[in-house]
Amino acid sequence: MSGRQGFSGRAAVAGVGMTVPSRESGRTPLALAAEASRTALADAGLDRPDAILTYHLGDSAPVLYLARELGMREIGWHNEIHGGGTQSASVLADAAMLVTAGLARSVLVYRALNGRSGRRMNALGLRLGDGAEEQFTHPYGMAGPVHQFALAGQRYLYDTGLGDAHTHAVVAQSRAHAAANPRALRRDPLSLAAYRDDVMVAEPLRRSDCCQETDGACALVVVPAADAPDAPRVHAVVRGGGPGASTMDTADDVTRIFSGHLAAPLYAAAGMTPRDVDVALLYDAYTWLVPRQLEDFGLVDRPDLGGFLLDRGHAATGPVPVNPHGGLLSEGYVHGLNNVAEAVRQLRGTGVNQVPGAGVALCAGFGGSYGSAAVLTAA
Repeated sequence: MSGRQGFSGRAAVAGVGMTVPSRESGRTPLALAAEASRTALADAGLDRPDAILTYHLGDSAPVLYLARELGMREIGWHNEIHGGGTQSASVLADAAMLVTAGLARSVLVYRALNGRSGRRMNALGLRLGDGAEEQFTHPYGMAGPVHQFALAGQRYLYDTGLGDAHTHAVVAQSRAHAAANPRALRRDPLSLAAYRDDVMVAEPLRRSDCCQETDGACALVVVPAADAPDAPRVHAVVRGGGPGASTMDTADDVTRIFSGHLAAPLYAAAGMTPRDVDVALLYDAYTWLVPRQLEDFGLVDRPDLGGFLLDRGHAATGPVPVNPHGGLLSEGYVHGLNNVAEAVRQLRGTGVNQVPGAGVALCAGFGGSYGSAAVLTAA
């Protein structure tokens, strides 16, 4: 699906809201969703939206419950999309299509979850029905996403010649960025020695290589660009993928993730090249996925990855700034929507570790080989 068909540049993100990430919110996902949504609506200068969209894996507040919490007597277009990080960029296209088609003047998009104190992702039970095939890989140690991506990551690091000094550079820079972010859960520096001493979860992934499990909520408000002439524009969104890290039993290359499928159509839809990207908000669920996406999106050539990471080329002051707020590794994990929110802040000039003159932001989200990517631009 390409974002060029009909809405490129005609929709804008006018509002951003987010709760403070935590490991134990003590609140319901509905309460978290309501707080983030009210903040986003106020930021957009609105009392309530015309339409509401969300995505989740059965662990969020239903749209109709949130509408009632927001005091809405009536609700127009609304939808709940099944999915996690795969939807964090493409949900912008759904919202943009609604406002471009005239079905809504404002669309609230949110993600809320108690991902640490409530339902956690690395819990897998044997069952019949959908997903039953997992019982055949579970006995071999594939007990959840971390094991799946450890296997793919081990192969990728071998193929590229990257090692633990390079994955350390990813997470250490993430922590350095997060030190300036009061929302971030992990702000302490991480030395190479401390990194190497960290608990190994599934080789080559140590605990600090893995994104956080977080309680929190994030919300965005999308409106017609004419209603918010100074707001960041949604220019291109592409969603899809193919065999790879999500389907290892049938994949020719288990290391191939969504970005290998989507980069070319994304740039074609946006009418841009990698050189146009000022700041990259990459889905850093695990450290090795950052160099994988840098390579796939054409931001760094494979032979240059090692030196680029060790030289901190991905710092906010570097040639390719990546997740200047700390990303999913250090700020928190709101299934990628918090990275999109930071992209909007960067384009507004109000981001964490603000990238000077940021005018084009690349956003990415995925669940393995499948995912979505978006290009946003300053107004």
